[in-house]
Amino acid sequence: MPELTVVIVAPDSEQRAMLQVLVDGTSVAQVVHTCASFPVAATDPVIRRVQSANPDVILVDIPPDGAAQALRGIELLRQEVPDPALFAVGSMSQPQVIVSAMRSGAREFIERPTTTTDLLEAFIRQTAAKRKLHREGSRGKIFTVVNAKGGSGATTIAVNLALALQAAHGNVVLVDIAPLGHASLHLNLKPLFTVADAIRNLHRLDSSLLESFTTRYNDGLQLLAGAATPQAIEPSTAEYARLFDMLAAHFRYIVVDASTRMDATTRLISNLSEAVLLVAHADVAALWSAARAQQYLQETAGRERVWLLLNRFRKITGFSETDAEAAAGVKLLWKIPNQYFAVSTAIDRGTPLLQQGHTDIARSFHGLAAHLTKNDLDVKRTAWSLFKTV
Repeated sequence: MPELTVVIVAPDSEQRAMLQVLVDGTSVAQVVHTCASFPVAATDPVIRRVQSANPDVILVDIPPDGAAQALRGIELLRQEVPDPALFAVGSMSQPQVIVSAMRSGAREFIERPTTTTDLLEAFIRQTAAKRKLHREGSRGKIFTVVNAKGGSGATTIAVNLALALQAAHGNVVLVDIAPLGHASLHLNLKPLFTVADAIRNLHRLDSSLLESFTTRYNDGLQLLAGAATPQAIEPSTAEYARLFDMLAAHFRYIVVDASTRMDATTRLISNLSEAVLLVAHADVAALWSAARAQQYLQETAGRERVWLLLNRFRKITGFSETDAEAAAGVKLLWKIPNQYFAVSTAIDRGTPLLQQGHTDIARSFHGLAAHLTKNDLDVKRTAWSLFKTV
């Protein structure tokens, strides 16, 4: 028996009939009602008919010559029938329509003309998201990576740690909260949406919509990209708290690239984190900066969560790891070997180090991921939520 019920909204009769055939052909979904017009107001009979059908998915066709009416219809359906997932079908050659549809409430945008395979993949993502919402178990772990000093390599660490966690466990998201996000450049991705888009839609954000704001890398890692331009208005810490509450409910691991950001938002996320990795080089200026940064972060995150990570590490005569810990005032967790040429080439080409074979530096990132998750199978973590009631 099909797992999902679907309502189709499409003014064109041939397109409506075709979509019904394709939906029913997936075997995982079944059309229970079709509508021949877009709603134009909250009192429109179309709204009442969709509500009566109580579908899992509303499939809205966006015709090439009627995008404005379709987008208004999507917005009204999302407002008046908030529970079903809303999928849009339209032309991929109109990026502004895609962006507008997602911002109006669509969780998936499927190419027009579509295929059974396109719909099946979208329906599978929807059913998987539904199961995640109902699964029992612990919340996701957050690992925050922050530079002690500009240029220390936090983004490189965050990207490759996220890839190592994805390879070992799956269900990982990389979240870029830097003032200017560079994680997408390291992965050679061109995101349509950013963290700011997710926060602007907090009022209707659920598991499926959250995923729609991420950009998927080819190994399954998902990126919630950072800002491409400086933001005139910065979201509040309360808004970030709600976003990370949702992320922790949906993903097994959340890796945060804070880069050089050192403010109330970074302190908040550090407080929610399982571990905060303070990235520094083994030089006087970087370790001096690490000492000041850890004092700031530990005011809320606690001493036991903040760790020193030495990047581009090489042994220096007369300078030990104990000396580095003493200078930074924080315990050393891990060392990433000094392979500057490999790292700079990886960034320039948008090909992460973990995609370049079994090098010493790639093995080091796999080791870091294993170390951070070594107790996950043995220790059941207490579920946390900023908004649960006791």
